[in-house]
Amino acid sequence: MHPSFEEQRMGKRRYITGFDGLRAIAVIGVIVYHLLPATLQGGYLGVPIFLLLTGYLITSSLVGEISRTGTVKVVKFYIKRIKRLYPVLITMLVVSTAYITLFQRVLIKDLRSVVVTNLLWVYNWWEIGHGQSYFDRFAGESPFTHMWTLSIEGQFYFVWPLVLLALFAIIRRKSIIKWIVLGLAVVSAILMAIMYDPANINRAYYGSDTRSFAIFLGAWLAMVWPVDRLKQNINRSSSRVLDITGIICLVIVLVMYFQMSGESPFTYYGGMFIFTIFSMILMAVIAHPGGHMNAVMTNPVFKWIGQRSYGIYVYQYPVMIFYESQVKSMGAHPFINALIELAIILLISEVSYRLVEEPLRNYNWNNLTRDVRHIFTKDGGWKAWTGTLVVSVLTILFIVGMVIKPQPPKPNQVQSEIDKSSKQVKEHNAALQKGQPVPNPSGKKQSLTKKYGLTKSQVAKAKQLKVSAIGDSVMADSAADLQEVMPKAYVNAQVGRQGYQSPQVIEGMAKKGQLNHIVVINLGTNGALSSQTISQILSAIGSKRQVYWITAHVPTKNWQNTVNNEIKQTAKKHKNVHVVDWHKYSANHVSWFASDGVHPSDKGNIYFTRLVVKEILKDN
Repeated sequence: MHPSFEEQRMGKRRYITGFDGLRAIAVIGVIVYHLLPATLQGGYLGVPIFLLLTGYLITSSLVGEISRTGTVKVVKFYIKRIKRLYPVLITMLVVSTAYITLFQRVLIKDLRSVVVTNLLWVYNWWEIGHGQSYFDRFAGESPFTHMWTLSIEGQFYFVWPLVLLALFAIIRRKSIIKWIVLGLAVVSAILMAIMYDPANINRAYYGSDTRSFAIFLGAWLAMVWPVDRLKQNINRSSSRVLDITGIICLVIVLVMYFQMSGESPFTYYGGMFIFTIFSMILMAVIAHPGGHMNAVMTNPVFKWIGQRSYGIYVYQYPVMIFYESQVKSMGAHPFINALIELAIILLISEVSYRLVEEPLRNYNWNNLTRDVRHIFTKDGGWKAWTGTLVVSVLTILFIVGMVIKPQPPKPNQVQSEIDKSSKQVKEHNAALQKGQPVPNPSGKKQSLTKKYGLTKSQVAKAKQLKVSAIGDSVMADSAADLQEVMPKAYVNAQVGRQGYQSPQVIEGMAKKGQLNHIVVINLGTNGALSSQTISQILSAIGSKRQVYWITAHVPTKNWQNTVNNEIKQTAKKHKNVHVVDWHKYSANHVSWFASDGVHPSDKGNIYFTRLVVKEILKDN
């Protein structure tokens, strides 16, 4: 992945081939998580593995240089990192911006800030204040969200040589310095727990201070487990201990890949730190020449993926965002589309590796003027001319994308309807809280039986139902209709709401007396729902209340079927959970939805409300 993620041939030190395997596991986890988040809910944990490798390899190199020469050639170090990082980074930014300029101008908003902060390696801090949650995958996704980790790496490259030089100059004793480094790792993990806010995890997730524990653990390992001092000739018993330890850690790492949700509080209260420790031990075992884990993690496939992991990581998100914006059947065929996206990512990464990464990694930039002149000679050749033309076109489009003024978003009918509904719901909820008569927005009595296709008996019973509804933008869109039929319903809906935010919302409603015996849940529009999140939601509601869970209709997203299967499985396990199958009920009814194919139209809100009411009345 990043140069940090690339094993350096530090001086005469051996090349640890198993690190390519470790990189492969890391990037596979991240890619699968982004393509099919519900399939590998802990795949995002590949990032701490990359950061571990960063800390270990770079610190090994720097400490070795300090030991040999007493100093670090800082400027040379910076130049080497820039030459390794920038070609792929700039290529991705230019190509992505060119695509946005041509085909997806809605993403031009904030584009200049995104590009500049990425080039300055501070994008993660920009994301904290301006970006969306890493786990929000529904609308307005940036193709650059994943680049926060590269900024943390860049900051580490810039600061760490100076910090190490200062530590060795002031303290001098490596035995003390290594424990200071370990202390920094522990402090970082504590900061993650302190900064964690379930309502907004951006600060804990993107912060350099809260995520650097992985880098510091790698740096600490480099000092206590130096690669050039590990002996190959060890006794069989020690080798067996190494192998068993490595296998156990590998199993734990893979299990946590499948089990540890990025939306779980445990992840931030030490879970990610624990994962990183096991990954660090696994990395240590791979690095030791006396064991066999290096051989286990070495094969042609892992080598190919590992060597291209930087490009794979960098190009993955733009491919996914651009592809998914054009394909409307993601929910119906998630695996087929995931395979197509993966193929595109690997193809682009291979082209980049051959035409950008490898040629420019060791390119002598002093020859740039000479080589440019050569292109325009008779000996330049068609390849040089073609390359020049492609680069020129992309550069022009990039400049256009950077200088054109972002157009204010066009009036969005869905958002307007949600805003209108939310205003009515706010007034309705306030009246319910005060025990006052609820307002009638239409100003006149309407025939609910005719409008919603309900019997007079159903309408009469619905008016007496005390319901609490919790949901995302789909619920917000339909809330006014729900309260028109069930005037005693209290609705708490928010655009962009994630499943992991809901337990806290539900607990707050319970404390305020807003949680009724009947609870309607409508979540899953903005991302996959893990079984752990569902358990937390049900725990917050309590087993004595009746839960009516509405299935998701998100045909443009690959988690639709997974979310709906989770809901149905939950209903089988819990007698108080009932499925309201909006996905099945609304199938093939295009007119029931707005232009995005997700939020109900006015007509769809009527049928949505009708289904919810009838399902509740079947049991009440």
